[in-house]
Amino acid sequence: MKYQKGEIVQGIVSGIEDYGFFVKVDKDYSGLVHISEIVQGFVADINNYIKLDEVIYVHILDINKETKQMKLSIKNINYRINDSNKKVKESLKGFLPLEQNLDIWTNKTLEELNINEK
Repeated sequence: MKYQKGEIVQGIVSGIEDYGFFVKVDKDYSGLVHISEIVQGFVADINNYIKLDEVIYVHILDINKETKQMKLSIKNINYRINDSNKKVKESLKGFLPLEQNLDIWTNKTLEELNINEK
């Protein structure tokens, strides 16, 4: 398999519509970042987040291997290509690990507190 669900890959913005934008991942694979997968809140103008021909990172939500089409997201990741002059390098995953693990960490802490109270 060339790409996997959950992977973060680089692509180029190839089209912008009112409902989302298209990303060309390579010569075979491309996908859509639906407007609901840009940020947590309301998106008034997609152009405030990306530009045509901009190279960005995208999170693969799903892949159709037959059509080579992807469902993509930039929500909760650092989708902009980092400036090499920055002293602090940010993780590509951005807030994604927090979103994925918050319930687990919260439940674990609650269990520990309940054990300690008894």
